[in-house]
Formats: sequence, C-alpha cells, structure tokens
Amino acid sequence: MEVNAVVLSHAHIDHSGLLPMLVKQGFSGPIYCSKATADLLEIMLLDSAHIQEADAAFYNKRQPKEEPRKPLYSLKDAERCLKLIRPAPSLTAFEVSPEIQCTLIENGHLLGSAAVVLDVLENSKSIRIGFTGDIGRPDPGMLKPPIPLPEVDYLICESTYGDRLHEEEHFGPFELRDLIHQVCLKQKGKLLIPAFSIGRTQELIFALDYLHNFESLPNIPIFVDSPLATKGTEIFKNHLSAFNERFQRYLSFDASPFSFPNLNFTENVEESKAINSIQGGAVVISASGMMDAGRIRHHLYNHLSNSKNAVLVVGYSEPSTLGGHLSSGASSVRLFGEDIPVRAKIVRAGSFSGHADYEEMLDYLRLQNPKKLKSIFLVHGEEQVQKNWANRLKERGFSKVIVPDLQQEFDVL
Repeated sequence: MEVNAVVLSHAHIDHSGLLPMLVKQGFSGPIYCSKATADLLEIMLLDSAHIQEADAAFYNKRQPKEEPRKPLYSLKDAERCLKLIRPAPSLTAFEVSPEIQCTLIENGHLLGSAAVVLDVLENSKSIRIGFTGDIGRPDPGMLKPPIPLPEVDYLICESTYGDRLHEEEHFGPFELRDLIHQVCLKQKGKLLIPAFSIGRTQELIFALDYLHNFESLPNIPIFVDSPLATKGTEIFKNHLSAFNERFQRYLSFDASPFSFPNLNFTENVEESKAINSIQGGAVVISASGMMDAGRIRHHLYNHLSNSKNAVLVVGYSEPSTLGGHLSSGASSVRLFGEDIPVRAKIVRAGSFSGHADYEEMLDYLRLQNPKKLKSIFLVHGEEQVQKNWANRLKERGFSKVIVPDLQQEFDVL
C-alpha cells in the first residue's frame, strides 16, 4: 500500500506519535492538520523522539548482554517529519489530490482537534467519507463545542466511551476544591493528578485559576511537573481566541487564565524530586495521564502507600495500564521493580474527560441519515465497548455497523 498524504485529526500522541516512524520508512508527502495542531506537534513529536532515544539508551545500559534496543525513531526523524506539516484552515475545503477534497471540522476534543471529511471523485463516482476523530464534550470547559459532522456516505467513528455516561461520575471545579480541602488541608497530604500534558493539564490549571479567583483555593503549593505541559501551556496562551464564549468572558475578568500565585512549573529533575520532601499539603499535576510513563510514576512510587494522599484520575485509562489498574481498585501495583501497596484514596473524575459519552456521541451524529449511510466503521476503543456502542447505533436505526479486525480492508469505491 502506498501512502501519498496524511490528514491528522489532532496532536495527542496516540494519534500523531507514529508519524516520525512513517517518515523514517520513506514517507515524504504532506501532513495536513489545523494550525494549532501544527504548533503542538512542534513540541510533542520532538518530546516523543527524545523519550524513544532515552528509553532505548537506558535499557541498553541496564541490559548490556541483551541485544541492543533501538528507538522507534530519532530526533532527526521527528525533525524531518515536522518539515512535512501543512497547516490547513477549518471549515474550508482544500485539495489533498486532484480527486480528493478535504475539510477539517472542529470537534471540541483538544485545541486544534478536528473531524475529517473527504470528498472523493473516482471514475465519475463521488462519495463522502467522514472520520470523527476523538469527539469532544458538548459543553467543554474551554473549547468550543463540536460542530456536528455533515451527512456522509461512510463514517469512521471513535468509540472510547461508547458504553459510558459522564453524569454517572460528575466532577467539576467545586468537587476539585472539596477534594483539595480534604486531602491537602485536613489530612496534610498530597493530591496527585496524573494528566496528559496537552489538553487535560491546561483544563485543570484553568479550573484551579477559577477557584483561586473566587477565593476557593487554599494557599498551598500547586505543581505542574511536566516539561511538555509547561511548553504546551505557552501554546495554549497563543491561541486564546480559539476557545469558547464563556472562556472569552472569563478573559475580560482575568487576562491570564493559566497563572495564579501558588502555581509552580518545575523546570528540571531536581525541582521534581524536591516535591517529595515537601511536608504538608500540595497538589501535583504530572504526566502521563494513563500513568505508564513520565514523572507521575515517581510521585506514585513515593506517595501511593500513604493513606493521607489521594490520586485523582481525570480521564480515560486503558484497562491494562497502571491508571487502569488503579481505577479498577488494585490493592498494589508494580513500580520500578517493587510492589507498592495502594493506601492512597483513588478518585475518578470522568467528567473532566475530553471524550464524549455515548449519548453525546449520538447527538454529534444527529445529521447522519441511517437510511443513506452505507457503513459505520468503529475504531479507537476497547473491543467490548465497541460492541456495546455498535448495538446502541443499531438501536438508532444504523443497520450496517462494523467493528473491523486488525488490518482488515474494505473497498468503498
């Protein structure tokens, strides 16, 4: 199969992270995405390449007798990839090839995120293919709500929360305030918040800024311990006009929505390690969100066994990840070769998620005509969730819903 061009929905690393590997394997075509996504990729792909190289070097140093491990790609591969990025406007069709017109439609999941619509003409036959990308919430904290996908012939649809409702685990700024008061003031413990560096971390900072402005935030240190999150926050500051009307009104009250007096961005490993020695209450926001990598693992290693502390899980964690184990009630977890007892309280906050639940996804698809839509292909979700989501779609009249097998191919022309 030959790949001539790439259209990227958004910058999250589970969607963009293999682009440098594609370039490493010889791809040299254009990579289309929104302007904000292009800005985020500048930091995210270089960070990913650095992690690839560092992890390989660390493994080879620890296992000198084993076959050397190679990174998936290098910094040079990431730099070559970034040169192929072509920012495209939203809601304006552009040409991918003489036979394909593409339109990016904001979908409210992340700064710059978009659904993709392809209008394809081949042998005098015209079809429209839609890809939802990751669908955002209808009332997101900062972002504009998703624009419903226009009617298409074939739909590729995400299914992350295809069997879940967020209202079942509502958690907003004031619930966050109450948790901070309980853990950090009353118990003198630390509240650890594993969060993706791009998107979730900025939502949390905004919520804390709101609490600070309304005098609901206790005077305790709050740390953002992620170099990538620090850089990402600066990019968010450069795109304030992209956010929703409520956020714009807030800007007239507070022109710096990602900054308040007791917020600290760590700058190096030494500052990160120093957080462990702080006595008394503190909030630590650190990557990664699913807890399988990054500095959060060190904080969990040092604080999970203390019942004074708590971990706030603010988004989706795939079941096999460390975040998934903690969310499912594990009594101990393995970190750095040790079994660590889980005595800290684990709190789930699904409503902070950037993914729409199944009712919100159904509303997002309201412009699709079940009688005209030829097929829906479900992606981006656990197998059982996809099956449950498929059943819900069928109940709404969508007769041909397909959960593809790995590497399964379909002819739609």
